Amino acid sequence: MFFLFTSCQPKQNENTIIVWHWMTDRQPVFEELSKIYYQKTGITVRFELYAPSEAYAQKVRSAAQGRNLPDIFGILGEKREFASFIKANLILDLTPYMEKDFSNWKNSFFPEAIMVNEFKKNNTYGVKPGVYGVPIDVMTIQLLYNKKLFEKIGLDPEKPPQDFDEFLKIGEKINDKDFLGLVSGWSEIWLIECFLTSYAINIMGYEKVIDTIKGKVSYTDSDWIKVFELFQKMREAKLLSNDIVGMVNKTAEQIFANNKALFAFNGSWCVNVYKTMNPKLEYGVFLPPKVNKDNPMVIRGGAGSSFMVNSASTKKEKAIEFLRWLTETEQQIYLAKATNNLPANKYSLKELLGPLVDFLKGMEYATHPNIWEIREKAEVIEAIGSGVQLIILGKKSAKEVAEEVQRIKERNF
Repeated sequence: MFFLFTSCQPKQNENTIIVWHWMTDRQPVFEELSKIYYQKTGITVRFELYAPSEAYAQKVRSAAQGRNLPDIFGILGEKREFASFIKANLILDLTPYMEKDFSNWKNSFFPEAIMVNEFKKNNTYGVKPGVYGVPIDVMTIQLLYNKKLFEKIGLDPEKPPQDFDEFLKIGEKINDKDFLGLVSGWSEIWLIECFLTSYAINIMGYEKVIDTIKGKVSYTDSDWIKVFELFQKMREAKLLSNDIVGMVNKTAEQIFANNKALFAFNGSWCVNVYKTMNPKLEYGVFLPPKVNKDNPMVIRGGAGSSFMVNSASTKKEKAIEFLRWLTETEQQIYLAKATNNLPANKYSLKELLGPLVDFLKGMEYATHPNIWEIREKAEVIEAIGSGVQLIILGKKSAKEVAEEVQRIKERNF
């Protein structure tokens, strides 16, 4: 009976590679590339879309527990979760493939894109050093401004603010207008964290931020108070949309696309979103204006989406060959043009136009917690984000939030 039962089970096709992903906007493009790859190799690549991203992440976690992951998949989460998959032998070490032929494949990517998928020697996660993911695009998160609305309030549409005081003063020009100030999905803690981290590093420097995560510096330090006070100053300058802390990013994107907000804080993926919502939208991209002129301004950036290979797959070699092909210059140019996302391949930039070029320039200033030597605990990040929301709502002072964050830090250290 066992023989009859097992013999009736469908056999896995060795010429079919299964890819799980969450990128709704890219499914048609992936399917087109799959057709091209089949014509070239005779191998079918089946892209299976699971959305929204929260549902996708849960599906991957459940499949990991049952050891039922597909040939290729991505991980949505912190580096800590990425490391847990590797330590459970669920992800293949791609280092030998990346470094083959004088590291040609590895060197074709932006270094920042590789770093997000790489674990260095003596990393805090206890993972064997190596590269474990293949980036398919890169991203940066910056400020955007509406050029037509800039002109409407008497500002030069080619000159966004260069320092934070100049940024605040624009709030005076927004009052009593028929449009909002800054919009962003700040009901989502991660976007607040991106904005806050940029200013924390600008105000106090990278090393002091890392020392805070290590517990050597308190969140009640005067520099951290200055960081939290920025949100209070933006509120008082009436620069922020009144409902920004209750706003999801999709709503913020719709408001900005409809010429109803002067500023937005968003990532490079928004180029495709705005093009769909309002092809005639005229906007510029700029780095968050500095507070401390002596320190650089950094932004969140690096690998946008990455794919990993299932170490238990019987089609590992075929999966790797497909990912190598997908990240070659020609396919990366096609992906960038079709989806308006920044390519991970640094040789695929020649046909980028408009705001994408400005987002790409931001790679020079990009950093990401997933490439830092240590990552802050999730409970602390949550406390920072919810604390900032209370500051914006006028319910807590910067000092009160700093003290609360430090209490949670000490509790979780």
